[in-house]
Amino acid sequence: MCYAIPGKVVEIRGDIGVVDFGNGVRREVILAMVDAKVGDYVLVHAGYAIRVLDERSALEMLQAIEEAISLAGEEGGQSL
Repeated sequence: MCYAIPGKVVEIRGDIGVVDFGNGVRREVILAMVDAKVGDYVLVHAGYAIRVLDERSALEMLQAIEEAISLAGEEGGQSL
């Protein structure tokens, strides 16, 4: 299964951005496929930003991911 995770762009150097995924997790991401700027939320798949998101959509996605992880943990640690 493939999935993409939203994160906030905190730094840009050319086509590479540093994206904050929360909980202290920051990664370099290729921004060449989107027109993102510092402060934007992007949807990231396999190290590439594939879409710019509005903040509300990004936060809703992050909340849904956290809920799914929490539910998986309550059901005996099965992974998604």
